[in-house]
Amino acid sequence: MKVLMLGWELPPNNSGGLGVACLQLSKALTAAGADIDFILPCRHEPNYDFMRVVSAFGTKSFPGWDVKAYESFRYLSEGGDFIDFDMNDQQAVYAKRVGQLVEHMEFDIIHAHDWLTFRAALLVRQKRSVPLVLHVHSIERDRAGGQPGNPWVREVEATAMLLADHILAVSHRTKRMICEEYGVPADKVEVVHNAVDINELAPIEGRNSFSYLESLKADGWKVVASVGRLTVQKGLPHLVSAAAEVVKRLPKTIFLFVGDGEQRDELLEQAAASGIASNVVFAGFQRGKRWRDAYSIADLFVLPSVSEPFGLTPYEAAAYSTPSLVSKQSGVAEAFQNCLKVDYWDTNEMANKIVAVLREDPLQHELSRSANHEFQRLAWSGAASRIIRRYNQLAEKVSA
Repeated sequence: MKVLMLGWELPPNNSGGLGVACLQLSKALTAAGADIDFILPCRHEPNYDFMRVVSAFGTKSFPGWDVKAYESFRYLSEGGDFIDFDMNDQQAVYAKRVGQLVEHMEFDIIHAHDWLTFRAALLVRQKRSVPLVLHVHSIERDRAGGQPGNPWVREVEATAMLLADHILAVSHRTKRMICEEYGVPADKVEVVHNAVDINELAPIEGRNSFSYLESLKADGWKVVASVGRLTVQKGLPHLVSAAAEVVKRLPKTIFLFVGDGEQRDELLEQAAASGIASNVVFAGFQRGKRWRDAYSIADLFVLPSVSEPFGLTPYEAAAYSTPSLVSKQSGVAEAFQNCLKVDYWDTNEMANKIVAVLREDPLQHELSRSANHEFQRLAWSGAASRIIRRYNQLAEKVSA
């Protein structure tokens, strides 16, 4: 089965979990029998032995464009000139270039990830009579924190979802939102939960790079971590509100925020206004060892998202033996059993559960042990097998 995969990011040129999910799923699909050509909008250095990665930009048609996912829409040409794109222009050029590339490619299925690639996917679908599968990791209402969001993005999503042959949703929550927001028939949407490739997670090594926090922990302090983009979708103001209550009860508690985004200054001001500035650390966006160390230094990981299609971070926390508290409004809450759960808006209950874990070492250790045991059973192979079966069913319909 030859698959044309369209995606906006892969590690290390990724801003979050979308690229990680795309890479690990592609690897599992290849193991299950797929032959994948993955077209990115950006240059990509790593070469894989399980799929081919093609850059839509950085070719003879678009020389020297060094595009990275979700960065600004200003690119530097080989001649030293800046080229400015708005969001619409960037996707239009990507779609045009994908349309040119597929003239010389053979494939049986189009598999497109999230709205950023949907315009290109529809263009390819017009050119070729092969099934189109949309993989929905989030919809605009998610990204807008439960609000309607950008009407242009909604139009792109609605058009693509209504015209697609099949839709994969990362959670039942996401499926309900797709059907409710865009009027898509429920039997057209299939839920395939995300997983984690255990082999892709490097082990903890050496001394923790957050040495300041390590010193505090030696003096009896506790650490609560949150890893992710600082955006409205992630519900971090609710965690800061809960943090203020936690610090009242347990003054020797540090809240570590790893990530960056448009809410950074707002969260800094909120922490200062709440009187807990000295109990909050904003570490910025991290990769590699410091990213891993953020999980391992924590006594508890919190995912307080307002609207989260799935959310891989609690799985990653479990990999590094850290228990999690996740919002009931996240897709991972459907799939992950050994974690605490709370409504994102119930900051009193969020604070209660954080305090309970920090005060009771046996509770923390049992949650950690159970979560890690559940994590060890996770794999992408089940999801990949289901998707391959769906590919075959769709291909049979076209050929019939």
